[in-house]
Amino acid sequence: MIKFDIKSYLNDRSLTIYRVAKASGYGYTTIHRSFNKNQSKSTSLNIRDLDALARAQHMEMWQVLMDLENHYLVGGDDDNE
Repeated sequence: MIKFDIKSYLNDRSLTIYRVAKASGYGYTTIHRSFNKNQSKSTSLNIRDLDALARAQHMEMWQVLMDLENHYLVGGDDDNE
């Protein structure tokens, strides 16, 4: 599974969970829970999270994903899938 350092991503872009939630239209609690959980099979970064990050920065989701893949990957593929 691919894991990203979301907290560093937010910090590097001077984004807060509140700002992402407000700009994206998703609830604060939803975004907060998603970004503060350790990523596992059940709590992976999902489309809603990418959409929220993209909306908060006036970007497309693919641009956010590309940036995460290029600069915020954590570890390797630990699941033999």
